[in-house]
Amino acid sequence: MKKNIVVIVGHPDSNSYCASLAENYVKVAAEKGHDVKLFKLGDANFDPILHHGHNQRQELEPDLVTIREAILWASHLVFVYPIWWGSIPALLKGFFDRTFLPGYAFSYRKNSVWWDRLLAGRSAHLIVTMDTPPWYYRWIYKMPGHNQMKITILEWCGIKPIKISSFGPLRGSSPEQREKWTQAVIKHARKV
Repeated sequence: MKKNIVVIVGHPDSNSYCASLAENYVKVAAEKGHDVKLFKLGDANFDPILHHGHNQRQELEPDLVTIREAILWASHLVFVYPIWWGSIPALLKGFFDRTFLPGYAFSYRKNSVWWDRLLAGRSAHLIVTMDTPPWYYRWIYKMPGHNQMKITILEWCGIKPIKISSFGPLRGSSPEQREKWTQAVIKHARKV
């Protein structure tokens, strides 16, 4: 079944290993007949700071408007990013702060603690690199960055199911090991 796929690279360096993984994913998914759009946040022009919270409207830059429209078009989202300090990079967090706003990603119900999940109907895949061994990140650190992305951002807005692929430790990894991880990403892109 043909899907509309948006791939977002959350690493600020558009020539990073994360970007390479994303490019491989896009190439293979497109070869399988899916419509795929790639966005590298490191190349996007936007202020990642939500200066007034939700108290005052902050105009969206054209790059953010384009990505938001693509997310609404998409049936499947892929986020490719590193784990830094146990969580997502500041640029990716700033992207969510600026774009996943009330009225777009969610909507609070009047006089209620409940909300509507406005991005429901989409699935996601998180492709994550880290310098920590994934088993250590899971069992010792309890996966704070994965939980943030999966539970408190994407599922909170209605996006599910969410698959997570963790690759690491990246620091000190051999070219052969990186090629194995690249092949794992390619395999995921073939199955989407």
